[in-house]
Amino acid sequence: MRITVDRDRCQSHGQCEYAAPEVFQIDDDGDLEVLTPEPPEAQHDLVQQAVHNCPTGALTVSPD
Repeated sequence: MRITVDRDRCQSHGQCEYAAPEVFQIDDDGDLEVLTPEPPEAQHDLVQQAVHNCPTGALTVSPD
């Protein structure tokens, strides 16, 4: 799994960070950081939840 962020769509609402805090973080400037662009399998369900909860649809995942 590989995470992609559409920076033009991301508004840093933080829903992804709430769903998967080990993978996503909103930095001090309010920008989304993907801490683990290729998360381990143990995080896949949380990442899928983060993608689903993104209000702007800025997150996508693709297979490795």
